[in-house]
Amino acid sequence: PRWFTSSYSNNGGTCVEVATNLAASHGTVPVRDSKVVGGPVLDVPAGAFSSFVNGVKTGAFRSM
Repeated sequence: PRWFTSSYSNNGGTCVEVATNLAASHGTVPVRDSKVVGGPVLDVPAGAFSSFVNGVKTGAFRSM
């Protein structure tokens, strides 16, 4: 996987990393803690990840 963090992440490393390059070939988007790169990886179905990102962009989670 090719891991990356958001450009909005701070330099303290308190963020998650995603590997969207596997979405087409594996149908999942791996997500991990940037502070524990050897730790567990959450494989999110590509469609669910896309819906989550869309929800963030549209403000669907602001009241949570």
